[in-house]
Amino acid sequence: MTAAAPVSALALAGRSLRISSRQPDALITALMLPVMLMLIFVYFFGGAIDTGTEYVTYVVPGAMLLCAGFGAAGTAVSVADDMRNGVIDRFRTLDIGGIPILAGHVTASVLRNLLSTTLVLTVALAIGFRPQAGPAAFLAAAGLLFAYITAISWLAATLGLLAKTPEAAGGFTFLMMFLPYPSSAFVPIDTMPGWLHGFAEHQPLTPVIESLRALLLAQPAGSAPWTALTWCAGITALAVALAAVLFRSRTR
Repeated sequence: MTAAAPVSALALAGRSLRISSRQPDALITALMLPVMLMLIFVYFFGGAIDTGTEYVTYVVPGAMLLCAGFGAAGTAVSVADDMRNGVIDRFRTLDIGGIPILAGHVTASVLRNLLSTTLVLTVALAIGFRPQAGPAAFLAAAGLLFAYITAISWLAATLGLLAKTPEAAGGFTFLMMFLPYPSSAFVPIDTMPGWLHGFAEHQPLTPVIESLRALLLAQPAGSAPWTALTWCAGITALAVALAAVLFRSRTR
């Protein structure tokens, strides 16, 4: 990667953000759907679910991760669209490499997702969520959320390279939007069928959710934050390496 790569990535991130601003329907959907789902869970199902605490307090970390999944889906579609419409050839004539191009998409995705998760948190505060975190714990939670959003954004960019069309890219990202459900995001794992416990306990999102919940509520987190960071680092490293290989393969 050349010294100009970070500048190129930031310029391309600005391009992605401008494209998002010209698609208000998609942007509003990505921002509002996680909020609506959180409100549905809290007001429709929360009274019937026993989590040992106020349900809005329990559900907020999972809602933030669900929000990131919806946002990352748009990144996969954007990457697939760029690969199809020929704009990549124009970037390559400007001596812009594959990683800066993808990093631009990822940077824009991270910024959009930080905005949407902030919106989810703001609505949660309005309906009764009361975090107990001190400054250090809050910063740790924000850092972990940033690491997760970065990891899932790189994974989405990789899926966008795998897909042949933007429509297929949207389908590929279904797994990222589904994963919060078989986890501790919305109900305690011990209320799930026994055959599901192993997957729910050991999939990547559960330690992230448990860590955010513990940090925001000033509860003991144990080893969950380190497990969550290991997952995020591993997913990011694998996605970046695979994206580089796929980009070279698709642009030969």
